[in-house]
Amino acid sequence: MDASTGTPDDEPGLPGFASPASAATPYRVLARKYRPTNFGDLIGQDAMVRTLANGFAANRIPQAWMLTGVRGVGKTTTARILARGLNYARAGVPDTGPTVSMPELGLHCAAIMESRHMDVLEMDAASHTGIDDVRAIIDGIRYGPVSARYKVYIVDEVHMLSEKAFNAFLKTLEEPPPHAKFVFATTEIRKVPVTILSRCQRFDLRRVEAPILHAHLAKVCAAEKVEAEDEALGAIVRAAEGSVRDALSLLDQAIAHGAGAVTAQSVRDMLGLADRARILDLFEAVMRGAVPAAFAELRAQYDSGADPSVVLSDLAAFTHLVTRLKLVPETASDPTLSETERVRGGQFAEKLSIRALSRAWQILLKAIPEVQAAPRPLAAAEMAIVRLAYAADLPTPDEALRQLKAEAAAASPEEGAPPSARPSLPPIPDLRGGGQTAVATAPRPMPVAAPAAAPVAMPASAPAPIAMAAPAERPAAPPAPRLTRYEDVVALADANRDILLKTALERDVHLVRFEEGRIEFRLAPGGRATLATDIAAALLRWTGQRWVVSISKEEGAPTLDATVKAATETRRENAAADPFVREVLTRFPGAEIVDVRETAPLPTPDQAITGDGDPVPADEAPDDDF
Repeated sequence: MDASTGTPDDEPGLPGFASPASAATPYRVLARKYRPTNFGDLIGQDAMVRTLANGFAANRIPQAWMLTGVRGVGKTTTARILARGLNYARAGVPDTGPTVSMPELGLHCAAIMESRHMDVLEMDAASHTGIDDVRAIIDGIRYGPVSARYKVYIVDEVHMLSEKAFNAFLKTLEEPPPHAKFVFATTEIRKVPVTILSRCQRFDLRRVEAPILHAHLAKVCAAEKVEAEDEALGAIVRAAEGSVRDALSLLDQAIAHGAGAVTAQSVRDMLGLADRARILDLFEAVMRGAVPAAFAELRAQYDSGADPSVVLSDLAAFTHLVTRLKLVPETASDPTLSETERVRGGQFAEKLSIRALSRAWQILLKAIPEVQAAPRPLAAAEMAIVRLAYAADLPTPDEALRQLKAEAAAASPEEGAPPSARPSLPPIPDLRGGGQTAVATAPRPMPVAAPAAAPVAMPASAPAPIAMAAPAERPAAPPAPRLTRYEDVVALADANRDILLKTALERDVHLVRFEEGRIEFRLAPGGRATLATDIAAALLRWTGQRWVVSISKEEGAPTLDATVKAATETRRENAAADPFVREVLTRFPGAEIVDVRETAPLPTPDQAITGDGDPVPADEAPDDDF
């Protein structure tokens, strides 16, 4: 195998490899072959491109740019495209200055993109960290460009420069000659001195979102005439974590691994991942509390080559997905999700409570590093599965407290009362299925109520334990809240921390009629059909009164969510129409209104401020004599 070209030397005819006729052409990895060459090819960085376009159009070009972001999002590539835009010129066309519109290769484009233009100098700060390297730049910056419009210095991994090198840069970076521009790139922005950052225009290159990266990989596969399954591309996107270079490198490896075809199974084998469908089976067994079935599934995945820590990581990722599906149903439209994840994840989201999902997340988050550091990873993963399975049956702290109180009361019944008259234990929601399960029959890995058994073991001669307060001595229950407006119902749901119902009240209810004890509304499209029943049950539980909640076919008022959005948009439009704001937006191209907030009016000169912040007339203000 020729290490420089990646093509076989003397083994022609192997499936998936180039023939001797095509071996003369050096192979270029996908990350280099599909590297963007202009601003239009950059994906996921629209804000930066818009700012640069407006700055070039208004001739507001700074002397230096700072590009920062995680690996593989295109910092060095963007620096070269920026150098190309600064020096873009075409033969026979009048010079229009720097531009982001480059429909064809200009006079300097090919040399700049291949890093061989004499006026575009690239320096790797990781290998040129000393002050002597910076002095060479400072000495050469005095001379103008040879053929291009600007002399551009691209310094990659700039955070690796020494302190003396940074200090040597300061004066030149603040007042460079008109023909010189600097482009810095770094993955560790916090290691760059503030004195350097203050002299640069900073751009934070974002991780590329999963749908955009998935579409980009599909486009590359189509260009390469490679058949790729959507599930396989989704696995690559998840493993890349927003890095375009990592995604293309993994795709390159997957094409070679699958002999020209990218399948979900080949990607799983390549990355050492477990089958996503089997992860869902393991998740279901764990949340049902079926430990033997969970052990068998974990062992089967381990025997097929899956790393136990990766299995737990996938379980944590699926727990997060189910939580998002429960709180944000629009998550199901993510193209990186398989049909199995979309359907079964939605089923789990309907059955599992937020408390059960949060508890599972915490257990898995703590178990993953334990498994990675354990001498026997499989055994550590099995113990984590045990904790997770039994935690699905444990009550929450408030439920455990109610259970202890009930058992304490049952341990000392009133004299002469028959056993059937003893207070029964309150039901506890089943965290696995969403139904009701009696405390007496709920499985427990440990006797949670063991501390409450002490009064039963006391001898007959011992003094009687302190009895619970008689019902007549208990403080009166707080009065039921008065709900005179629909907004009071929403506030009551918020006070009781029922986030799902509060969200539905704000987003899915077009109020038709409201009066105390009765609510009539039109259900918004997409709202759950049981919303009226859920509202009535919640109000009965919170207020102790029965409410009549019905669904009407009348149009009704806009939803609260739409009302708030409309008010926000109105404030934004009013602010945009203000002459002062228009002047600011004109002076700063690319600026935009992010938020508009209302503030309390300032007191007039004839008013004073009281201790609680309320303005009062000056003649009524208290004296400050001491």
